[in-house]
Amino acid sequence: MRPAFKAISKENCPLFRIERQETFQEFNYPWHYHPEFELTLILNRAGVRYVGNNTENYFDHDLVLLGSNLPHTWIHYDDQEQVPNAIVIFLDQHFIDWLNNDQFPNLVQLFKRAARGIKFSREVAIEIKSKLPQLFNANNLEQCIILMQILNQLAATKEFHLLSHEGFTYDPNPTNSERINAVYEYVALHYTNKITLKDVARHVSMSDANFSRYFSKTMMKSFFSFLNEYRVNRACKLLIETDRQINEICYQSGFQSIPFFYRQFKKFKNCQPKTYRDKYHRASEFS
Repeated sequence: MRPAFKAISKENCPLFRIERQETFQEFNYPWHYHPEFELTLILNRAGVRYVGNNTENYFDHDLVLLGSNLPHTWIHYDDQEQVPNAIVIFLDQHFIDWLNNDQFPNLVQLFKRAARGIKFSREVAIEIKSKLPQLFNANNLEQCIILMQILNQLAATKEFHLLSHEGFTYDPNPTNSERINAVYEYVALHYTNKITLKDVARHVSMSDANFSRYFSKTMMKSFFSFLNEYRVNRACKLLIETDRQINEICYQSGFQSIPFFYRQFKKFKNCQPKTYRDKYHRASEFS
């Protein structure tokens, strides 16, 4: 279960690349890695974001900074009819190395944290969003200055959380990238049904025992922990986008037991479903 390598074009400016992703072809890319740092702002879609061994929902104003060769993918929900709209900035390692020194201690810490992936708050994302249009109308030097201002702002904020678990490691080798993506696709298609280890192991042409060991070693979590986390994230989407009863959402997310659903929700979100829904709606009122 290894990510695919993605080559980032260095045309026009080798130190950084700024692009809009406004089509499914541009936005959709399987679990992959690249040596460039990546700053991504999602403007209008929802789905599941995978960074290293972390699984989370993403919604509009999802702002994430990824370090070099950290595997990742954003997978949109199939029931989202909107076309993608994201701004992605790729920062070459030479650009990072230039800033990653004792003269800029805040940036040194930012880049260190980015090795695990950093998810910034919605409020920070909205502030950064106001600066991004300037990048498309600026020359290379002006872009460089704006980017440094953005990085400085991200380094100063405390409104973030880290994504991938500490100690997560991987061998960037593209040969088995189809396996992890096959697991993601299988879970996305079948999460509302009962999924056995045999089901998913057979789907990736492995024995039950080999798949279980392989997944746990690669992702630093068991497959069923991954599955329950995915189902909790689907529940979060329903909590935010609908007014359905929580017990109804439990079953629609693939859980078969309400007490188990509450335990898993508390485990992954550190709060109860009603609290999660209320907090999101309160935050949205002021954004």
